[in-house]
Amino acid sequence: MWLPCGCTSKYVASSFARRTLASYLHVSGRSRCNVAAFMPEAAGLEGVSGRAALRELSVSNSESFWAAVARHRLCWSTPFHTVQDCDLSRGKIKWFEGGKLNVSVNCLDRHVHTCPERVALIWERDERGSEMKYTYGELLEMTCRLGNLLRRHGVKRGDCVTIYMPTCPLAVASMLACARIGAAHNVVFAGFSADALAERIRDAQSSTVITVNQGVRGGKVTELKKTVDTAMQSCPTVKQVFVAMRTDNPVTMTARDIAMEEEMLKEDVVCEPAVMNSEDVLFLLYTSGSTGKPKGLVHTQAGYLLYAALTHRYVFSYHDGDVFGCVADIGWITGHSYVVYGPLANGATTVLFESTPIYPDPGRYWDMVERLKINQFYGAPTAIRLLLKYGDQWVNKYDRSTLKTLGSVGEPINTEAWEWYHRVVGDGRCPVVDTWWQTETGGICIAPRPSDPDAEIVPGMAMRPFFGINPVLMDTEGEVLTSNNTSGALCMAQPWPGMARTIHNNHQRFIDTYFQPYPGYFFTGDGAYRSEEGYYQITGRLDDVINVSGHRIGTAEIEDVVNQCPAVAESAVVGYTHSIKGQGVYAFVVLKKGIDVQEADLSRQLNGMVSEKIAKYASPDFIQFAKRLPKTRSGKIMRRVLRKVVESDLEGLGDLSTLDDPAAVQEIIQDINISALYIKEEICRKTAQ
Repeated sequence: MWLPCGCTSKYVASSFARRTLASYLHVSGRSRCNVAAFMPEAAGLEGVSGRAALRELSVSNSESFWAAVARHRLCWSTPFHTVQDCDLSRGKIKWFEGGKLNVSVNCLDRHVHTCPERVALIWERDERGSEMKYTYGELLEMTCRLGNLLRRHGVKRGDCVTIYMPTCPLAVASMLACARIGAAHNVVFAGFSADALAERIRDAQSSTVITVNQGVRGGKVTELKKTVDTAMQSCPTVKQVFVAMRTDNPVTMTARDIAMEEEMLKEDVVCEPAVMNSEDVLFLLYTSGSTGKPKGLVHTQAGYLLYAALTHRYVFSYHDGDVFGCVADIGWITGHSYVVYGPLANGATTVLFESTPIYPDPGRYWDMVERLKINQFYGAPTAIRLLLKYGDQWVNKYDRSTLKTLGSVGEPINTEAWEWYHRVVGDGRCPVVDTWWQTETGGICIAPRPSDPDAEIVPGMAMRPFFGINPVLMDTEGEVLTSNNTSGALCMAQPWPGMARTIHNNHQRFIDTYFQPYPGYFFTGDGAYRSEEGYYQITGRLDDVINVSGHRIGTAEIEDVVNQCPAVAESAVVGYTHSIKGQGVYAFVVLKKGIDVQEADLSRQLNGMVSEKIAKYASPDFIQFAKRLPKTRSGKIMRRVLRKVVESDLEGLGDLSTLDDPAAVQEIIQDINISALYIKEEICRKTAQ
């Protein structure tokens, strides 16, 4: 794996950075600073004297707000002439048209110009105590060498490169190298199976893949190169695979494989950045939907980078010199926005966490906080709930005095976990920001901060919309709910720069999913409650998507795999409340007539199929074999009813008159053994140990 380089070439890179930066800086006239003390980006906005007024202006006069912020925070080679051109009814979203820039210049060169020796990355490797640091100068050199290597092998502006790597410095450099030469990247979570990887490669139409020989996580080695080799069997468009070495173990190399680090050393440390339009594609990221096919959401250059940087700075109260510790994998949007792009755009020191929260013991996070002197820690409720069960001693063993802000991401955090996080991990002095956002939103949309320093934070609530975010709740008739103390479908009433622009190769699906349900609004797919004080609390998904440990997976995607088993006639998958993972996966399976199999054996087979075709986290926690499934007269499976049965909410079954035969529900109720859920949970918990 690529090691920090010597000092000679970094000064070459630094010198180039200064020349590059000069051509990219576009300095506007000086502005009056009536809100500069809080947000320098908004200096010069007329009539704004505080946070509340700034928040109001960001919604009522969003063009002025976003124009001021964009001019201040990003380096442009050509200034934009149009702030926004958006029409939510048509799924049309364009920001900062006419503007030209390069994302890697904004994340690297401008910081190398001022502070080349500042640490950009701290790689917290799986082997505890073996962390490695990379300065901005070193990361720029790595990025330039890799960018030149990709160019030499024919990767050009507009191509899409698939990255299948663990969280490591070369993965970050791969993302930035793509951005530097104008190629889009498609990062695929390194826990996905060969089939899932292949599907994403084909949809993205990638001819280039970047991977490593092996991954290392939780003391276990995973054969990532072998997974890629298997995926290649059904990916005829792939011409070349760049292979880096995470371990010393050799792997079989084919004619299409290229030893990445060896070839990088042959490249120059200077790589001319492509000049990109604001709305050129920066990356694709696939997320599960309510249909069986994952959707490749498209994020573009300027708007995404601006929103990631701004939310990173103000939600977490990040300041120069802080060490930002987001423990998400780069294969997810959290890793994109708050491990890579947001922190690096702000010149931050960002942590790359390769391990697990309980390896080699449940003190791993807090040992890391002490060693790396982390100031902001951003993790998932799943991990917090897991660590809570191990007791306070694993936290109190380590010095956490550097912590200033704690964050939560991926799913709503329950009150017990929130209070433990605040009281034990943060010693009762660190604000906990429970953040709500999605792959589709690009960055945090609702969170307790920013707000006045003494403003209350309510446990388990995301609370306050970010600048420029205008949430509304809709009733079942599509009308806006204007009162407080009410619940409804969470929508956004106006666009913001960080939102996704389309679904790759399927803009109609983009419109149908996000803009058709409530015309003129962006539909998040989530339900929410608005309190008397106007605070927002996310109540869960409204569509057929399960959130397992912060990872969204469509029920149809799991059903498609289960239904491929020759013994299965049909299936229905629902989520249920899981004390560790947030939601678990519960599968109802109907066998074909005449099939005589042991249910335990078939359950193992089905779990293995889901693990192989999708990922291990998608495997059902519990499989119930049923004679039939409750359906409407038109043949639609009533998953709403099945969810109520699994949650033991029989009083909430509602009207069953639309069912073809209500007796099917009674049969499932009689057969179900709810206690088995908790037995299964205990097995999962012990396995995690």
